[in-house]
Amino acid sequence: MSKNKKKKSAFVCTECGADFQRWQGQCSACREWNTVKEIKLGHSRGNGKSGYSGSRSNVQLLSEVDLSRTERISTGIAEFDRVLGGGIVRGSVVLIGGAPGAGKSTILLQALAHAAGRNIPVLYVSGEESPRQIAERARRLQLPAHNIKIMAETSVETICDILDQEEPKIVVMDSIQVVHCQSSESAPGSISQVRESASQFTQYAKSSNIAIFMVGHVTKDQSLAGPMTLSHIVDAQVVLSATDDARFRILRADKNRFGSVGELGFFAMTSTGLKEVKNPSAMFLSRTGEPSSGSVVTVIWEGTRPLLVEIQALVTESQSGNPRRLAVGLDQNRIAMLLAVLAKHGRIFTGGDEVYVNVVGGIKIFETASDLAVLISIVSSLRDKIVAHDSLYFGEIGLNGEIRPVANGEARLREAAKHGFKRAIIPGANVPQQKIKNLEITAVSSLGQALETLEV
Repeated sequence: MSKNKKKKSAFVCTECGADFQRWQGQCSACREWNTVKEIKLGHSRGNGKSGYSGSRSNVQLLSEVDLSRTERISTGIAEFDRVLGGGIVRGSVVLIGGAPGAGKSTILLQALAHAAGRNIPVLYVSGEESPRQIAERARRLQLPAHNIKIMAETSVETICDILDQEEPKIVVMDSIQVVHCQSSESAPGSISQVRESASQFTQYAKSSNIAIFMVGHVTKDQSLAGPMTLSHIVDAQVVLSATDDARFRILRADKNRFGSVGELGFFAMTSTGLKEVKNPSAMFLSRTGEPSSGSVVTVIWEGTRPLLVEIQALVTESQSGNPRRLAVGLDQNRIAMLLAVLAKHGRIFTGGDEVYVNVVGGIKIFETASDLAVLISIVSSLRDKIVAHDSLYFGEIGLNGEIRPVANGEARLREAAKHGFKRAIIPGANVPQQKIKNLEITAVSSLGQALETLEV
């Protein structure tokens, strides 16, 4: 057998993506029947200018790698640039997902219009909508469309050939679930097709030094559809979601090789597209009316900036023998742990009460800096004690009832002072060396001291 002879085909399960050396009736990984299909390997598009097929890599010393500044292209939307890490990186592949109607196509069309206005070649590839539909959207959004090139195509090989001819700098592929490769015999949207299509687009982006945005669909649980390998292939993965009242949109970076993971961008949905929210803290703190018990403000850290949010708690007597514990925007298990700490070290028992905790605005909190605010809101509701509108709490609570410091404490305090807060109850280790103007700081080291600030 010739040494240079290569394998021409492989067998892949269309349900789970498992690979096999030969065909078999049942997939041994997911146990599904008649899902193993043969796909052709080594398919070449020819000798296009990109030359990504069959290209050879060079070995070099790590110290000789060029570390010059990465070139970025601004989208013209500051919040979008923030989530991407400062703009679009040449040669990067970004996967953007979200529920239907979240605004994925809208924000990408706005970004393309801004780039085209600066004479940067762009191309919008649509596999779901016709060019007429996209043109009507651009008119409705009042976007200049004379420099935006568009085409309707679903073949990966054809798309790459056209990219060789047009040489755009930014490409939008809407969406990755509808395109297909000729080398795979499975249906568009299947695991093997999505994986192969994304892999070919990524190779093309790296070899041609162009930026590609791929729109992805989501499942019922709001996670990105397709194989998990899709997340590993791309350079960045961002998700666009709507708040509970559907007036605002939140763009979160779940993965980013060129910026911070967990960075958030905030937008308001208007008749002319997505408009960035300059002050997201004010968006989540739009409290009206008289102060009420169970409402406490805290400062969380999202990506590279602080964000003020309101936490509301409701404690009511249970009408059944099994009291409910419900948390929206917070970890359910952590709420149970905090209630146990409250009973052990605060001598405040909620075993016969139902406890409901909610983060106002639909945002989700993943860090532990909100622990103190959560417990204070619960006690405030239970004892019907009102926390002043100009007071806030933050700090992590340990199992022994101690108040632990959190990262970026001074930046959180300055953000609070900027929004008019007068008092902050924080861990002792987070007290800044220099006094912050118009902000009274109360340091606490234990849960008991924190509860005394509420005068329970």
